[in-house]
Amino acid sequence: MSLIETRGVWLTNTDSKVLKSQQRIAEAMDFLAETGFNVVFPVVWNKGVTLYRSQTMQQTFGVEIDPSFAGRDPLAEVVAEARRVGLKVIPWFEYGFASSYNLNGGMLLQTKPEWAARDRDGKLLKKNGFEWMNTLDPQVQEFLLSLVREVVQNYDVDGIQGDDRFPALPCEGGYDEGTIALYRQQFNQNPPQNPKDSQWLKWRADILTEFLARLYQEVKSINPNLIVSMSPNIYDWGFKEYLQDSVTWLNRGIVDMIHPQIYRRDFQTYKCVVNKLITEQFTNATLPKLAPGVLMRLGTYCITPEHLLKVINCNRKRGINGEVFFFYEGLRENNNALGQLLRNGPYAQPASFPTLADLTVSRGNSSNTLSIWQKLVRFLINLF
Repeated sequence: MSLIETRGVWLTNTDSKVLKSQQRIAEAMDFLAETGFNVVFPVVWNKGVTLYRSQTMQQTFGVEIDPSFAGRDPLAEVVAEARRVGLKVIPWFEYGFASSYNLNGGMLLQTKPEWAARDRDGKLLKKNGFEWMNTLDPQVQEFLLSLVREVVQNYDVDGIQGDDRFPALPCEGGYDEGTIALYRQQFNQNPPQNPKDSQWLKWRADILTEFLARLYQEVKSINPNLIVSMSPNIYDWGFKEYLQDSVTWLNRGIVDMIHPQIYRRDFQTYKCVVNKLITEQFTNATLPKLAPGVLMRLGTYCITPEHLLKVINCNRKRGINGEVFFFYEGLRENNNALGQLLRNGPYAQPASFPTLADLTVSRGNSSNTLSIWQKLVRFLINLF
């Protein structure tokens, strides 16, 4: 029986040269296929522009593609080169509902100021440097949906991916006039001044969940074989800070694959987060969807070979068949050291990317199976 695992990597246009030319893309796809990877997640939406030719952006903002890629179509190039070597392609909408980073909303909100998210003081919503569009606004939601639709309609991709900003909204948001009016209509009072009030958190998170349900349905209506992948913040921190109710997403079946960003720089912390997730968030029915996001490189940080091997071993021992690395350039550090480590070690045996059927298990006798499964997991955790 052939091995089935998710072996993925994010392709960024920040601190990376991989998308600078089709030649670089082709070389990267060769390297990844030789190393044992089977799926790439190329960025297609960040800094208020697309990395593909977008009619939605052209019509709404007069900018068809990121100007630095004028005359090219990086997504089309990634698809062509990935297909050549048998890799799957799942485009990643990195910025999601964030409009800009330390640019006061950037071009998007300069053109569409009514799309701005607001904090309780009525100011433009900003968190950790990112300025936000109003995720709760139907027009803003339709804009993001249109970006997703044109990607899956116009490119030979295997799915789409959201992340810690898609769908998401900092918990400090939701104090725009439209959202306040909607809340008042339902509860006959204004939203609480405390942005972490439990009812207020859940009410806004439920709107995001309904958005994801619509996105899921629309993608599947275009092509039922496409995978809807999400890489959210870790639950329940992501719920409290960014309204990402990923437990409900899983339970409602509106996500096919999920890659929680377990970006931990020491192995013991990584292991603790994994243990918590699989005992508290995942069931026997949803565990096949899990392939954690693993931090490989960021700034001056690069994962050590020992840490990398321990992470993969930890995942497999807990029934997690795969991971996605942030990001590609980490594999090429020190003369491809980590790439060679994977190629000669845990990725030496080729693995098929999971089908939708592989990502779903029978729900029969789920209550009994779940009880046995959780006992087994706790036993294994005590062992390791």
